[in-house]
Amino acid sequence: MKQKKIRFLVGSLLIVGAIGYLITMGISNTSQYFFTVDELMNQQVSYAGAGLKVKGNVVNGSIQRDPNDYLNVKFSIEENDASLKVAYQGVTPDMFIDGGEVVVEGTLGKDGVFHANTLLTSCPSKYEAEKEAGKMHPGTFPQADKYRKPGLNKAEALPKTTI
Repeated sequence: MKQKKIRFLVGSLLIVGAIGYLITMGISNTSQYFFTVDELMNQQVSYAGAGLKVKGNVVNGSIQRDPNDYLNVKFSIEENDASLKVAYQGVTPDMFIDGGEVVVEGTLGKDGVFHANTLLTSCPSKYEAEKEAGKMHPGTFPQADKYRKPGLNKAEALPKTTI
């Protein structure tokens, strides 16, 4: 009986230890530093190769697309007086425009270029002002109640067939 308790205790400790290890490794692998462009450029520490999220505004006229590969985009983001060159490979969001606010996720290369694997844009604040004023928000139907009514309300309205 005593030997069964020892085996159970050792097995339980191994399982709890393995779960703890997996949680720790998962958190450390997916954690990223979040900076604005100004904060990142003022850091004395090198974050080359580390996972980062950087927020800034797209510099006007800096968006360059490769004519041979339209998914290859290079642009710069800025905040205050600091700017950062970004290289991104993928589909860009509809709201990706000059002067628009973006958040890029990826790694900072040793050459000083940020290699983004995710590009996110934020919704313009004008939509929030319109929502508060009672105007329609994008993506809503003007007459939503009209589309919620079913076409057939009663089973008697269905055509009857006899065999």
